[in-house]
Amino acid sequence: MSSAAVPAGGPEGGTVPGPEFARSLTNWYRACARNLPWRRTKDAYRIWVSEIMLQQTRVETVIPYYLRFIRELPGLKELAACPEDALLKLWEGLGYYSRVRNMQKAAAQLAARGEGSLPSSFEELLKLPGIGPYTAGAVASIAFGEAVPAVDGNVMRVCARVLADRENILDAGMQRRVREMLTRVIPAEEPGLFNQAMMELGALVCRSGPAPSCGECPVRCFCRAAKEGLTAQIPVRVRKTERRIQERTILAVTDRQHCLLRKRPERGLLAGLYELPGLEGHVSQEEALSYLKELGLTPLRIQPLPPARHVFSHIEWLMTGYLIHVEDLQSLAGRKPFRAADPAQAGKSAIPSAFGAYIPYLKIMADRPQAGRVENENENTDSGNTLL
Repeated sequence: MSSAAVPAGGPEGGTVPGPEFARSLTNWYRACARNLPWRRTKDAYRIWVSEIMLQQTRVETVIPYYLRFIRELPGLKELAACPEDALLKLWEGLGYYSRVRNMQKAAAQLAARGEGSLPSSFEELLKLPGIGPYTAGAVASIAFGEAVPAVDGNVMRVCARVLADRENILDAGMQRRVREMLTRVIPAEEPGLFNQAMMELGALVCRSGPAPSCGECPVRCFCRAAKEGLTAQIPVRVRKTERRIQERTILAVTDRQHCLLRKRPERGLLAGLYELPGLEGHVSQEEALSYLKELGLTPLRIQPLPPARHVFSHIEWLMTGYLIHVEDLQSLAGRKPFRAADPAQAGKSAIPSAFGAYIPYLKIMADRPQAGRVENENENTDSGNTLL
């Protein structure tokens, strides 16, 4: 690898640093890296699981999920054979369920070919479902020592500041330039260490926001944004499409012994997961009750619930809700896409965290003493309820 600096591709970019950049960075990483469970192994499966979990999720959140997942599904064979409900339950709370579904598809493909391990090359990894350039680069470099970069959001931020590149960090051209820069810089002898050091630098030091910890940065002398006082302005991040707002009304429906769940369609947002039934828009009590009556249910009591909000990558739900006590949910037994579940055991189904604000109300209802007739209940326990 040449030590000469290479011009950057951006119109305002700086120059690509040479091998001394990599040496300073990896020396810092050896001394300061966090002790994370997936960093104690070269096993490609475990590294792959961690990298998929870490997409869109904080490290602190991932650790217990990772340990449980590896304990329950220690290899490709177990992952390929895991029933879907159990798999989604292991993933519950991490969100973006397509990630784990694609993992199982990849494991099944490898099992069908009689392969007991992940492929060792970047190009072969890219052919598997759910594995893009970042994940392929991380697994290939860390597990197999292939000198390919792994470019995530942290790495993009570091490189944008090093180069003082004011292009949109979400632009494909900018991302291509960063990969080209890192391909020139990554050391052939320790590519996995270098990639992890870049990720760690972005996570701990070169953080997002106007005040990164430049005084703690081991490669500050290479950073043009730091030299020019531009760290608050870089990276430039411009979303081409704004997040869509959707209003929804969530129905927490119970007969005390059971709660009502509905399975979402197999395609689209939260595909194939169980949810609390909902209606588009913020509907009135009368509209909510009418929907349940159309299902053949007999509502007895309705209580408005507080509003809640949940943000997906491209959609934001603004929710209102009702807790509705019905006469008997067993009348829906066997009627797809509905399911009557024990509210105290609702966790056996993978219910997305989007409904987390309303799940506790079902459990509270299940824990209350059963009255002989709804009309005899003490109304002081349900202030604001409407008796039907």
